[in-house]
Amino acid sequence: MSDTSRPARAKASLRTRLVRHVVGPLVLTWALGGVITLVLSSYFVAQAYDRALLDDAYAVASRVRDDAQGQPSFHLSSREMGTLLFDQSESMYFAVLRDDGSLIAGHGGLQPPPLPVPTRYRFGYGHLHGRDVRLVVLRRDPKDEFTVVMAQTTASRNQLLDRLLAYSALPQLLLLIGIAWWLRRVIAEDLRPLAQLQEAVNRRDANDLTPLPDPATAQARSREVEGLGSAINSLLARLAYSLNAQREFAGNVAHELRTPLAGIRAQAEYALAQDDPQAWRAQLQGILRSETRASRQVDQLLALARADEARTALQLRPLALDELVRDVLLRYLPLTDAAGVDLGAVGLDTSTVVRADAGLVEGLLGNLLDNALRYGGTAAQPSITVALEAGPAGVALSVTDNGPGLSAEDRQRLPQRGAQGSAGHQLGLGAGLGLAIVSRYAELLGARFRLDPAPEGSGLCARVVFPPASDSGPATAPAPRRIA
Repeated sequence: MSDTSRPARAKASLRTRLVRHVVGPLVLTWALGGVITLVLSSYFVAQAYDRALLDDAYAVASRVRDDAQGQPSFHLSSREMGTLLFDQSESMYFAVLRDDGSLIAGHGGLQPPPLPVPTRYRFGYGHLHGRDVRLVVLRRDPKDEFTVVMAQTTASRNQLLDRLLAYSALPQLLLLIGIAWWLRRVIAEDLRPLAQLQEAVNRRDANDLTPLPDPATAQARSREVEGLGSAINSLLARLAYSLNAQREFAGNVAHELRTPLAGIRAQAEYALAQDDPQAWRAQLQGILRSETRASRQVDQLLALARADEARTALQLRPLALDELVRDVLLRYLPLTDAAGVDLGAVGLDTSTVVRADAGLVEGLLGNLLDNALRYGGTAAQPSITVALEAGPAGVALSVTDNGPGLSAEDRQRLPQRGAQGSAGHQLGLGAGLGLAIVSRYAELLGARFRLDPAPEGSGLCARVVFPPASDSGPATAPAPRRIA
């Protein structure tokens, strides 16, 4: 049965992991370097000692001569023997042997390894008097009837190898310790901005979406930590924008729907207090108008919310603007006919292409037409003209009515959300969101939106100028054509 109450093992810090991943390969490299150093040192030390041992064997062989009977004999005085075999730290031994293995001179306990005939000398290891010795077997000439064996104890060469290994490995070990200490210190210093960033985020309240302070991002010594701070600040900015949009949407809904809902309630209460069916009918018609107004306001608020969301996902593509405008006008013909408004169009006979989003352009033109119907329809002979004109500065889409028009101050103020002109207050129309939607859509499309007086007489001309497209249509203006 597993122990579920056992606490999870604490994870190592990033600094510890980085030091471990860096120092680990360094330790492995140091160990491998020590092995290589030991092998190379053994090889070269053995070469030096073996060369001296071979020279001594040649010196002994030079003292072997044939006697009167033609047998090899050794000629070396005791003094010369002492000089030849002198060594301050090691014991030297030699033996001169006949081909049958009998001893001519030297130490009889030396047992040489077999020496192939073509080979003149051969090194090997042996034992003499309980001690390890390094020996060489020498035959100067294949015709010689004797073999020289020279041996030396191995204590000095082993001590030399130990000193070489210690003197080479110890500095490397000290250097490795210094590097590990330096890496730990430098990594801790480089990770300090990351710890500051973590501390700054941990101290944040859930409602605090302001950018992180500069000490948490500006002191970063690496692009990665600096990029992380910038990414967090960018995320906080997007979250703040999204939350502000949600709060603004909720506030707009609560504010804009309060009046029509209160009117619906008042009309319903008044109708319930009446016994006359005609009064009921009149109040129901008022309730219907209030509901229509509330629905329109909800649609406009949702359109603004969608416009805010479209900032990150909008993709502009080539769009046949003349065809889209023609389709929208055909859908509005029944409304204009029922309202007695003369709806006309100019410039739709020429193919005009812009880079835009069809949904945003439809919403933009629809709000302009709704605004013109609500205000331009108050004229004695109401008319609305939709014009499409291509020029060097871009493609201009305009909606002109012959209503009461706007003052210069209202034309500057109305594209802001919630603003409403004096005519709207007098007529009790809308809540000032239509032109704000048009302004937001134009901003998303990269277009310019402005309000101007109507070219002829009273009225308002709402104009949206799209940036020129490389594949846009010709700029020639056709003759005016009336839709209805």
